[in-house]
Amino acid sequence: MLSNLFTNGEKYSKNNLLKINIKTRSGCVFIFISTVKFYHQKNHIFSVIISTENMKKLIPLFFLILIQSSVYGQKDQYHLFIKTWNFLKYYHPDIAGGKTDADSLFLKTVEKVNNQSDANSVITILTENLNNQFSIALATDLEKDILSANQNFNWYKKNKKVSSENKALLNNIYAHRFVSDSEKEQKPADKKKDPLAKDKNYPLPERLLIFAKIQGSIDYLYPHKYLMPKDADAYFANLLEQTIHCSSRKDFDIILAKAVAKMEDTHAFDFYNQLNYKNEIYHRAYFPPFDYVISNDYLLITDLILPEICSKANIHTGDRITEINGKSIPAVIKEKQELLSASNTETLLYRLSDYQKNLIWTDDLAQKELTIQSKHNHKSQSVKVDFLNFSDKQQLATVTEYIKEKIRIKDSHTMTHADLTYFKIHNVRYISESVPDDQLDDHMDKIFKEASSKKAIVFDMRGYPDWGGFVFHYIYKYFSPVENHFGKYYKPNIRNIGTYIPFSYNEFGHYYPKIENKTVHPYKGKVFLIVNPETLSMSEWNTMNLQKVFPQAVTIGQKTAGADGDITSVPLNAEYSLEFTANGIFYDDNSQTQKVGVRIDELIRYTDEDVIQKKDLEFERVLKAMK
Repeated sequence: MLSNLFTNGEKYSKNNLLKINIKTRSGCVFIFISTVKFYHQKNHIFSVIISTENMKKLIPLFFLILIQSSVYGQKDQYHLFIKTWNFLKYYHPDIAGGKTDADSLFLKTVEKVNNQSDANSVITILTENLNNQFSIALATDLEKDILSANQNFNWYKKNKKVSSENKALLNNIYAHRFVSDSEKEQKPADKKKDPLAKDKNYPLPERLLIFAKIQGSIDYLYPHKYLMPKDADAYFANLLEQTIHCSSRKDFDIILAKAVAKMEDTHAFDFYNQLNYKNEIYHRAYFPPFDYVISNDYLLITDLILPEICSKANIHTGDRITEINGKSIPAVIKEKQELLSASNTETLLYRLSDYQKNLIWTDDLAQKELTIQSKHNHKSQSVKVDFLNFSDKQQLATVTEYIKEKIRIKDSHTMTHADLTYFKIHNVRYISESVPDDQLDDHMDKIFKEASSKKAIVFDMRGYPDWGGFVFHYIYKYFSPVENHFGKYYKPNIRNIGTYIPFSYNEFGHYYPKIENKTVHPYKGKVFLIVNPETLSMSEWNTMNLQKVFPQAVTIGQKTAGADGDITSVPLNAEYSLEFTANGIFYDDNSQTQKVGVRIDELIRYTDEDVIQKKDLEFERVLKAMK
């Protein structure tokens, strides 16, 4: 387009020629316009001669360049602003102590940042109205065992653009940081403010504030920041630039999804549900007429929900989908991984396989082109498959019934054998129902005495515990030695936010309860612990506990969710809230559990046929051991 506007100066008289000189300095563009009699190149980036007629067409373009360049030049300033604001939010006594509202300070000062702002002026506008003459004593850490891998102040300490005076100021703020008496509760978002209309984008200051809160949550509240990809800093710098320039709410939703996904934390997986444009971003408008399970490089078709539609496309149970709209399954998974937070690939694939979530597709069309590899002859063909949007009530009824039956079968799935006792961790609460509190101890003792008479006890940990006291209190009370050092639980260090300290085993109520006159009933039989990606958080913690209580236990199954240690929730604004792992969980020998999951003795792998036949290979493994 520009080549059509630029003209040869020889075609015009000296009275109707303009000379445009464009310089850049400090991220800004300077345009010099003057009339000329002849072309003379100077030491600029480029000089051109333009007719006055075409100049009128270019003026809007030049103004756009000016605006975009000005904002682009502010990226580094915004980055330092966000880093400084979060530092003050968590350390400065005025803000961390509640005297000054952090959000108000952000919104009041961020608009003062411009392309002329240098590093020191950015720090000044945030700190100038705070009390920086501290009367409180220097803050000190009282613990020796401190997880401090995340704490990094190089952004100002090694920043040559930050003056020695401002470095001293920030160092002094940190030295006199606010120390709370207890863990600080996150301030809830202001729900009085009406949610923004779906098609309206947030103003730049509000976008920056939301982004800053995510960045601050990672830097100061996420215990496993150190496990994030090495390119995370550069990645977030790029997302910050996108935040500055994004022109639509959908684009901003995508930025938020990418930011949270980079945490690689299964506790943050469900963040996508809060996005206004979640259906468009994850292409959830249409559902397939079949169910499926996803592996690394294909979708296995496990059930034909609407056989007539599948038959039309020549799709059969056991067939593999290797491409979606011409895109390989590994490529599709990689795209989804950038938009969904999961601690490990196994958990991501498990959740992508959830028919109701419907997150694997790549467009919003009612008909999709799938490459199908036949189960029978292994030949591949490209077919167009009609998907469902449930406007057809009969189709909706059929799918609803299928899902209900699938859930019913899963809930009723159990193991029966005369020589073993089976406990399903997400369905143990019924054991204590209708039992008066003063009789519960005796009731549980009877249940465990009966279990101890069997050759084996099976704990199916594939789910979230529906009764926290089952393992923590009653299994420990009956079976465990008094000391049961099975793990290390690192909590936020309130004397130095951004670092973490372990609960002591001398503090009852964290690793196990305090029980007076505790007796021990060692169990000598076989113990099996069954795990998979549904083994999440408390279920992983309970599994670690059981592994210690029963040293002979054999843990079998698939990699667990890799997200243990409770959840913290940080309000981002009235519409978004970020949930993620709050505490650091390790085995007693300091082995990592975040991302890798619990220790597994026997990894169970399923073939396509195992999945299609709805086999439970873990059950088969246990029953085989009983023979």
